[in-house]
Amino acid sequence: MPLPKVAEVRQLSEQELSDEIVAIKRQLFELRMRRATSQPFKPHEFKHKKHRLAQLLTVEHERKLGINQTAKQEE
Repeated sequence: MPLPKVAEVRQLSEQELSDEIVAIKRQLFELRMRRATSQPFKPHEFKHKKHRLAQLLTVEHERKLGINQTAKQEE
């Protein structure tokens, strides 16, 4: 399963972005609980969820700062 692309995240609305951040944080918590209680889990999901969370938080921060990504891509 390939890692998600940041272009998909940039297309989300503000509400969808914040909902997705909460959902990913909840999923990471559930994965940590599964690991701590010796329940079966897929270790690669940690990498995927953390990568996705980083993308979401980056885009959220860029929007707060008003950074325009199209200007960066043209350079």
